[in-house]
Amino acid sequence: MERFAELKEAVETVELVDSHAHNIVDVDSTVPFLNCFSEATGDALSYAPHTINFKRSLKEIAELYGSELSLRAVEEYRTSCGVESITAKCLKAARISVILIDDGLELDKKHDIEWHKNFVPVVGRILRIEHLAEKILDEESPGGTTWTLDSFTEVFMGKLKSYPFKFLSLFLGFKSVAAYRSGLEINTNVSRMEAEGGLNDVLRAGYPIRITNKNFIDHIFVLALEVALCFDLPMQIHTGFGDKDLDLRLSNPLHLRSLLEDNRFSKCRIVLLHASYPFSREASYLASVYPQVYLDFGLAVPKLSFHGMLSSVKELLELAPMKKVMFSTDGCAFPESFYLGAKKAREIVFAVLRDACIDGDLSISEAIQAVKDMFAENSIQLYKIKAAAESFDLNNIASIPPKLEIINRVQDVALVRIIWVDASGQNRCRVVPNKRFHDLVTKNGVGLTFASMGMSSAIDGPADGTNLSGVGEIRLIPDTTTKCIIPWAKQQEMVLADMHLKPGEAWEYCPREALRRVSKVLKDEFNLEMNAGFENEFILLKSILVEGKEQWIPFDSTPYCSTSAFDAAFPILHEVVASLQSLNIVVEQVHAEAGNGQFEIALGYTACGIAADNLVYTRETIRAVARKHGLLATFVPKYALDDIGSGSHVHISLSKNGENVFMAHGESTQHGMSLIGEQFMAGVLNHLPSIMAFTAPVPNSYDRLQPNTWSGAYLCWGKENREASLRTACPPGAPDGAVSNFEIKTFDGCTNPHLALASIVAAGIDGLRKHLRLPEPVDDNPDNVKDKVKRLPKSLSESVEALEKDVVMKDLIGEKLLTAIKGVRKAEIKYYSENKDAWKKLIHRY
Repeated sequence: MERFAELKEAVETVELVDSHAHNIVDVDSTVPFLNCFSEATGDALSYAPHTINFKRSLKEIAELYGSELSLRAVEEYRTSCGVESITAKCLKAARISVILIDDGLELDKKHDIEWHKNFVPVVGRILRIEHLAEKILDEESPGGTTWTLDSFTEVFMGKLKSYPFKFLSLFLGFKSVAAYRSGLEINTNVSRMEAEGGLNDVLRAGYPIRITNKNFIDHIFVLALEVALCFDLPMQIHTGFGDKDLDLRLSNPLHLRSLLEDNRFSKCRIVLLHASYPFSREASYLASVYPQVYLDFGLAVPKLSFHGMLSSVKELLELAPMKKVMFSTDGCAFPESFYLGAKKAREIVFAVLRDACIDGDLSISEAIQAVKDMFAENSIQLYKIKAAAESFDLNNIASIPPKLEIINRVQDVALVRIIWVDASGQNRCRVVPNKRFHDLVTKNGVGLTFASMGMSSAIDGPADGTNLSGVGEIRLIPDTTTKCIIPWAKQQEMVLADMHLKPGEAWEYCPREALRRVSKVLKDEFNLEMNAGFENEFILLKSILVEGKEQWIPFDSTPYCSTSAFDAAFPILHEVVASLQSLNIVVEQVHAEAGNGQFEIALGYTACGIAADNLVYTRETIRAVARKHGLLATFVPKYALDDIGSGSHVHISLSKNGENVFMAHGESTQHGMSLIGEQFMAGVLNHLPSIMAFTAPVPNSYDRLQPNTWSGAYLCWGKENREASLRTACPPGAPDGAVSNFEIKTFDGCTNPHLALASIVAAGIDGLRKHLRLPEPVDDNPDNVKDKVKRLPKSLSESVEALEKDVVMKDLIGEKLLTAIKGVRKAEIKYYSENKDAWKKLIHRY
């Protein structure tokens, strides 16, 4: 054992963060002490003394108390000492420094959360959402009328949103016990009618309210998850075994697949409690493939036999990252349950990690780090708890000062930026104080003139022909699922906004809504979803003085993929990548491009709506971080007319039920893509000239779209042909000839990404409806076969002309929105034709 002495010491001395527990009750509570050892109730509880857990645990409690080894002797000790004394003794022996309490379990004579602070430095609160909903429905509805879905939802959401403020120093997350009521197959798209029927069913069952209707449970779960996203709070979910109120078949975490696949909640952090026993392997798998899934092994430890505990924790670690596995006691009612949970967890984790070292899976140092992570650090990070540097004196519980502080996730935020992207592709924002944001703006938004969607890159005023003016106002309604801390300005948050005529009524000019509308058509008619991934090219510029005037010149003049360019720009690129990762935006690759001062950051592909949102945040991040380092980052398509241009190439694929269906699967195929993939792509190729009014939206865009520059100047497609405007791409490891996506090169950094992707979806829908087929691919430089292929529009005027003739775009995008877009484009054409050098100022807008 000498080899493992250091590991043993780390396990025995680490101070624990107990991330899931319940209130302690008084010694004269009616809760049977046998429940310290078993989840059973009624007559079944009488068999608890015959379980391995009981016999082992009773011995350990008697040793701690110095009492005789009998249930009666332990109970007499408890009564004679009192709950304060035994709680101090148990928690001191457990070396627990933080407890997160779900106080939604109704227990006779339970002590409130504040009482527990007498024994542990920090006590946090976890809110059980079903308990809150039941308390609300047990009360009289506002106005004294019968509860309706609207009145309940308003009160429920109001209370959920108030908790991060009301319990500022201790509120840390939500919890659901849906597994106990209707199972884990949560329907995240439960309809209003279904939820309303569920509420009525709950009310008909009488008082006190107990919510068991699945539709209504799913409704409140989704509401709570939306708030959890808004405030960046974890959601704990009961999984696996429990008392007989639970149908074990419905508590398998695999039932959560539809929730985990829902893109709206991909950034929500979900904690599967109780090791999901007996579904520990299933839980391990989910944590390994879903970034939002975390695991907690409380209850399984200490309730199982030693072998059961050992195998359960080992199964969790078979696939799950050790950074996503957390300790808890699931201590409930009795302080002894906290002590037993901590004691057995130390023993089991040591045994599991020791075996991993013996088997060669881990080194001793890696195992020690795993101890720190699983027992404390993972919870500290997940629940936003910050550890103080010094240790504390466990010999004097009463004098323990709090050595852990709850990060004040709202108090430190002063301002919130509400961001939208206009028809000219410029990111704009309104900024409000944080308190006003939560009190008023989340519900009512902020006012904005109609003219905002009629502005061009040249003038901050409505362009002629847009039918938009300074008369009329919309509401910018924050999409709180996109709200996040700004990585480079941590006292601020940013959030993307939808445009509504009034809260709940979308404005037809809203770009995000336009993308949703066409995506819904694609889903409803063909059961397809479009995915997108962007390559962001940009140029870093530095300021110099020439004859007393400021000029911006490229950061460097190194060649394509230059290592020295990356070295020079590393401080900037490193911060950009770290910032994007903190925003849950996947970065796949970074490299120096061929232009002077030019770099590219490629993002991971995802559902098109999320991809567009991510692109907005990516542009914000790149420009802000560069500015922080004294540089200017620009996405202008052609910064220097004698150098390479900058694009924002987009890769497109289609999925059905989560599977890529653009790629051919076992079917006879000429081009390596499925039939629906070909039809969709053929629609895009057919409409590409009018799509360019969205994807190449300023006159300067067409300076980039020249032959022999890999920008796609001709109306054609090719297989891995970088001169073609559309290029099919083959992923690493795919069967020979198979293609997973196609790239559109005529897409640049001045686009509104939501409008541009909406135009691509609309074109693809037309291809699917008309069963269009692709012409033969061009396998040569199109400039060498000009007699066989058409040139794409050479100017913005030609693209706008194509758009004016495109009835499909008019039908699917909407006539009024198209009128505004065409008006903005024509204003761009007029201004830049009359002001030849004005395009140089675009670096301050894009």
